[in-house]
Amino acid sequence: MAAPVLLMVLAAAAAHASWNAIAKVIPDQRAAAGLLSAAGAGAGAVGALVLPAPDHGSWPFIAVSCFLQSGYLLLLVRAYRYGAFSQVYPLARGLPPLLVTVASVGLLGERLTGGQLAGVVLVSLALTALVFSGGRPRSGSGLGLAVGTGVLIATYTLVDGMGVRQSGHPLSYAMWLFLLQGVLVLAVSRAMFGPGFGQEMARSAKLGLLGGFLAVAAYATVVWAQSRAPLALVSTARETSLLFACVIGAMIFGERFSVIRLVATSAAVAGIVLVQTS
Repeated sequence: MAAPVLLMVLAAAAAHASWNAIAKVIPDQRAAAGLLSAAGAGAGAVGALVLPAPDHGSWPFIAVSCFLQSGYLLLLVRAYRYGAFSQVYPLARGLPPLLVTVASVGLLGERLTGGQLAGVVLVSLALTALVFSGGRPRSGSGLGLAVGTGVLIATYTLVDGMGVRQSGHPLSYAMWLFLLQGVLVLAVSRAMFGPGFGQEMARSAKLGLLGGFLAVAAYATVVWAQSRAPLALVSTARETSLLFACVIGAMIFGERFSVIRLVATSAAVAGIVLVQTS
């Protein structure tokens, strides 16, 4: 992966951890999903107006990804309702690199060196180990929802990786995806909440819209990177968001950064270096 692409993916990782923290902070998670989606729909509408339309071959991928990402966001905010940020976030983000690597090599024919593959596995294991750094997870901690979120992330990463390469315009692909997903999630969130949805969204509007725009910037950057580097490497590099999440967890949510967590995080960094240098 070229250095400029890597730096952009790292910036996207910081933005990703930040908007996830915002989703956790907003009291009602249905309102959080609605606000994040409203910002995405707004940015997507602007992008759809000013950018050339994606090529015809990418539209089936946009449609599939729209439903996958809607399900992902709704699952994620629900997991945050029950679980701790330092457990839900690592599990949801730790599973996709391994899943994407297996699928991209097996289905898309991408080739990784032995060192790169070892790095992907090390990162995935290290991130997953962070979930258990505070002891055995308790029942009802939202980790099952986090696992489902991770599977959806891996699935839409593959779908978007194929779709963006047929789009002709990676940023247009991302903007149309945000527009359609935003409308869908807003409709579902409104149906789930019922009366009072607008008032609840208004209470957290500034924070939620900020999170939404961070999400747009983070994802659009990753989609752009996927058109310039192997899917497995992009997916792995973006998992550095966990490093930023550890800092956010300690500063915002008062979560303890233990020695075990520090070792696991360092192992994740080592795995990322291995992927980049092998």
